[in-house]
Amino acid sequence: MYGYKTEARNTLKLALPIIFGELAQMSLHLIDTAMIGYTGYKQLAAAALVLNVINIPFIFGIGVTISVAQMVSLAHGKFDKQLVSHYFYNGFWLCTAFAIFISLGLFFGRDILWHLKQDPEVVELAMPFMSLMSISIIPMVLFMTLKQFADGLQYTRTAMTLSIVAIPLNVFLNWLLIYGNWGFPRLELIGAGYATIITRTLIFVALGVVILNHKIFKKYISVSRTQWKLRKATLTQLLKIGIPSSLQIGMEAGAFAVSGILVGTIGAAEQAAHQIALSCAAFAFMVSLGLSQAGSIRVSHAFGSSNWKRISMIGKSTILLAVIYGSVCFILFILFRNQLPLLFNHEEKVISIAAGLLLLAAAFQIPDAIQATSAGLLRGIKDVNIPTIFIFIAYWVLGIPLGYVMAFYFGMEERGVWMGFISGLSFSAIFLTLRFLKKIKQKG
Repeated sequence: MYGYKTEARNTLKLALPIIFGELAQMSLHLIDTAMIGYTGYKQLAAAALVLNVINIPFIFGIGVTISVAQMVSLAHGKFDKQLVSHYFYNGFWLCTAFAIFISLGLFFGRDILWHLKQDPEVVELAMPFMSLMSISIIPMVLFMTLKQFADGLQYTRTAMTLSIVAIPLNVFLNWLLIYGNWGFPRLELIGAGYATIITRTLIFVALGVVILNHKIFKKYISVSRTQWKLRKATLTQLLKIGIPSSLQIGMEAGAFAVSGILVGTIGAAEQAAHQIALSCAAFAFMVSLGLSQAGSIRVSHAFGSSNWKRISMIGKSTILLAVIYGSVCFILFILFRNQLPLLFNHEEKVISIAAGLLLLAAAFQIPDAIQATSAGLLRGIKDVNIPTIFIFIAYWVLGIPLGYVMAFYFGMEERGVWMGFISGLSFSAIFLTLRFLKKIKQKG
């Protein structure tokens, strides 16, 4: 028991800066949503439409960056600074290529918004915002690549600090550009897009300067002359982790994005309410994601030295932390379901719908925390292919189809879509956890 408590405490110590960083990044989205929401619910619906459409490819890019943390952590567990530096260099350029590809694809494919059966006025508002958000993907993916490198070495505070600093910067830029203060033009939704590009670019540049110059990273930068070379074998190793990781989180994010588009066919008010409830659930999920990343990094480090007893203790204690956290969120969502929507909008219909959806969000807080953690632990032991299949079944065989049927054939509308969430997340939580327990039993 003492060992499990120690591992849980160490995981929390690593996770907290990651969690604060993730919450800060999510806060940027919530701030945009809230500040846009006060310009009108159709502007909010337009923002939701764009975020839902770009979320799948954007998350795919973020998933590729996960391979940097995984391989850097593995090399760090072997105490090989040359290999750490080599993985970092190859990972950075791999992620850069993915970021540019995704950004250009979204920018030139933005006309897809006209073919999703959305409110035409909402689409008209969304088009320029889509262009700006597509461009902002490049600095954000690059920032996340640098963050994953630092996280893989268990130096998590720098990225956290920059993520937190970005919040007041983003608020200030939104205040200037959305509402037209201090003589700036009132750009509303477009202003939020410009503010996002500026904020993401600044934090990427700042983290890059720190990594290239800070003494903590000096020993990895000092071997750049011999290790900063692109190698096909290294890129392949990164892709073997990055592609399944991208598919895993991309399929989950994609399911939520498609659900937003489905809800948008019901009505603009329903889409706005869906976005509010989903923003609250996503904010809560950032803590689970932080636990998942911390557990994954620590397990990967132990995996580098083949210490399966420690892997077992780290994994089981992290899953327990996820259960405790999910239970707290379950209670809070029920208690504050009527107050949380007021942070985003004051339209009576929107608030009423969002409050009902938050009750359903409460129901999947525990399985959501568990499945995120278990997926991260499995990535830590380089088990990514079978879990990817489980996640595909959870969301695209069970969750989305069931949600669609309940929404449009049983008349539950947006509530039916969220019932699909509950079923998919529960399936994922059960099978991913069983998979991890089976793997550590085999090796124990």
